[in-house]
Amino acid sequence: MLIYSREVEGGPSPEEDKQIRAGHAAVMGDAMRRGIFLGAEKLAAPSTATTVRMGDGKTLITDGPFAETKEQLAGYYMLECRDLDDAIEWAARIPTGCQGNEGCIEIRPLPEFPPRVPQRPPDPPAE
Repeated sequence: MLIYSREVEGGPSPEEDKQIRAGHAAVMGDAMRRGIFLGAEKLAAPSTATTVRMGDGKTLITDGPFAETKEQLAGYYMLECRDLDDAIEWAARIPTGCQGNEGCIEIRPLPEFPPRVPQRPPDPPAE
């Protein structure tokens, strides 16, 4: 679940920030108790982003987010939901005012990957 929020100069007020943090803590705590929580993180402000693109065999580096939009990616949640309906119920609980204005939650399933076999670290070079 990708959290998008509209950035406002100065961000949310201290009271709003406290409510947002409490809302995230409640969602994460409930997801942990139900055993479906895989992770969640807040991202740094869009102004800290660096975008790397490839074009004509060259690397192009741009300061700032990938696209000029009204809403920026503010963070994410990874939950093991039963189905889309379950994911929608969880998404509806996640606060989106992280950057100062209400935003939205984008739900995307993770692709199914085969189980990973742990790799043994390489042996140190012989002396």
